[in-house]
Amino acid sequence: MTTPDKNAPLSAPPRRLNWNDPGVRSVVYQVLALAAVAWAVWFLVSNTLHNLSVRNIATGFGFLSREAGFAIGETPIAYSPASDYGRAILVGLLNTLRVAIIGIVLATILGTLIGIGRLSKNWLVAKVASVYVEVMRNIPLLLQLFFWYALITENMPGPRQAHNPLPGVFISNRGLKVPALEGNSLDWMLIGLGVAIVAIIFLGHWGKKRQEATGRVFPLGRAAIGLLIGLPIVGWLISGASLTLDMPELKGFNFSGGLTLSPEFAALLAGLVIYTSAFIAEVVRSGIQAVNNGQWEAAGSLGLRRKQVLRLVVLPQALRVIIPPMTSQYLNLTKNSSLAVAIGYPDIVSVVNTTLNQTGQAIEGILIIMAAYLTVSLSISIFMNWYNKRIALVER
Repeated sequence: MTTPDKNAPLSAPPRRLNWNDPGVRSVVYQVLALAAVAWAVWFLVSNTLHNLSVRNIATGFGFLSREAGFAIGETPIAYSPASDYGRAILVGLLNTLRVAIIGIVLATILGTLIGIGRLSKNWLVAKVASVYVEVMRNIPLLLQLFFWYALITENMPGPRQAHNPLPGVFISNRGLKVPALEGNSLDWMLIGLGVAIVAIIFLGHWGKKRQEATGRVFPLGRAAIGLLIGLPIVGWLISGASLTLDMPELKGFNFSGGLTLSPEFAALLAGLVIYTSAFIAEVVRSGIQAVNNGQWEAAGSLGLRRKQVLRLVVLPQALRVIIPPMTSQYLNLTKNSSLAVAIGYPDIVSVVNTTLNQTGQAIEGILIIMAAYLTVSLSISIFMNWYNKRIALVER
């Protein structure tokens, strides 16, 4: 017969279900909340399906394979009225992505310059930047879109009297016409451009490590310009230099050839960039001001010029403050692109509206729009959150 060990730890008494126990109550409340949400979702879905069946309205996404039967003004991929609804919606999504991506890049550049301008020691530059921010962010975006669209379509001359500021460049109420590159070398040049961008990213990372180890600054700007120009030229030479310049020409009542920037796209892009850049400028200004003044003084005592201090010392620290609110502005620009339907730009909202008017699949159409914007917005958030973690301070 073994004697019990007096030094052995005592086992916890079994837990009994008691309403006075906070843990038990929390579990019960969570189960009840989940049950209520599940019941609400079931009720809404079943009620919707019942009403649709009573009215003999078809459900499902089978209509996506049917012929669309309507034209789209701007098609980045091959499309015709004989294409199906699925391809039409894809065209609308690509148009949305195009204006969102270009808008984010341009708004970031313009907003950063204006935000830095607000902190300039030049009185005129600082006041002009301040007026820009206060005016543009307090005018509703929809009114700005109407203004830019009317400015292009109503005040610009017709194609025969189009402005010709540069050879091959024409500005009229039909939009902007510029020369376009054509030929087999174009694909190779784009590959060279992609390789150049990847090389610049690696050079920037290597240059940062080199600067931390030796204190020597790598001239990334000059290297980037050389790569962006040189590698596409190398691709052009490798492919046999088969590249031609398609110049726009006036034929009849409109231009033919070249690359067209439609009035709808130009007005939407201008409105989104100008409106969003005003908010980005404030984000950049607040981020720079969040950096301690001692950083300016310490860098200045080393003999660095103000531009060098801003680029090498202040902005890298300000990014940790700038990135989170900047993400919100990128999401706002992407979602605000849905206002394109007001000026006739064929984005995903416009295309889906036409689709549901023809098919009567209103619920499915709205679900497609919601899923598209949700996917794009989550993609932007994931990328910006990854970048934010990458530049965050690491505590030791």
